[in-house]
Amino acid sequence: MNLSPSAKKVQRFLEERGFGHLRVVELPTSTRTAQEAAEAVGAEVGQIVKSLVFLGENGAYLFLISGKNRLDPFKAQRATGEALRRAIPEEVRALTGYAIGGVPPVGHETPLPAFLDQDLLAYPLVWAAGGTPKALFSLTPEELLALTGAQVADLKEA
Repeated sequence: MNLSPSAKKVQRFLEERGFGHLRVVELPTSTRTAQEAAEAVGAEVGQIVKSLVFLGENGAYLFLISGKNRLDPFKAQRATGEALRRAIPEEVRALTGYAIGGVPPVGHETPLPAFLDQDLLAYPLVWAAGGTPKALFSLTPEELLALTGAQVADLKEA
């Protein structure tokens, strides 16, 4: 399958880390939002991994949130131990190498400390962005943890 350069970059990252069995796919429809992604692959919205970048005084952080949840900023700050603000699109691209709507949980320009929404562990399979607003790949929550080194935390807004 012919992948766009950004999706190829994610696929290459997966292969180099020994996860070549995971396949990035590019779909004809947008997967920019969690709802669009879920509809495109026939999954529940909760199975979609949103990759959100926040900045603090000590650097940038990646929050991997279930598509059914909103990130609670206070819980995020508790997890990192510092005040945070959401990264603007230009910062997201500079840090990750990807545009918002296609930010994968892996393969970033700058490796980011990651935190994983504990609700993602309830699913046997989750779907994450694959580098473009039309690219996705599926994996188990355990594979996602192994690839990202994320800390599991309660991050959802009540």
